[in-house]
Amino acid sequence: MQRMGMVIGIKPDKIEEYRHLHAAVWPQVLARIARSNIRNYTIFLREPENLLFGYWEYHGTNFDADMAALSADPETQRWWTFCSPCQTPLPSRAPSEHWAMMVPVFHTG
Repeated sequence: MQRMGMVIGIKPDKIEEYRHLHAAVWPQVLARIARSNIRNYTIFLREPENLLFGYWEYHGTNFDADMAALSADPETQRWWTFCSPCQTPLPSRAPSEHWAMMVPVFHTG
């Protein structure tokens, strides 16, 4: 299992819309996340900085393939058409990233 964290900005005027979307995530999107071996996916909001912090645990053996399958899923792509306009990607993210991946520096179990 691999713990992963990521961060992205959120537009202040879109926070309520984003909360509303995530209060009822589509079942097809949740199923695709599970099939991509992601567990304990949590998104946290930090105001007034307007940052979203995402955390998940990856339980698979081929992260790139699982993320490709997630990205290719039509319902997930449709879901992103609602979520992405709410977000502000960080300028420091890698060219291939929307959410900027973070490096773990501490964990206790």
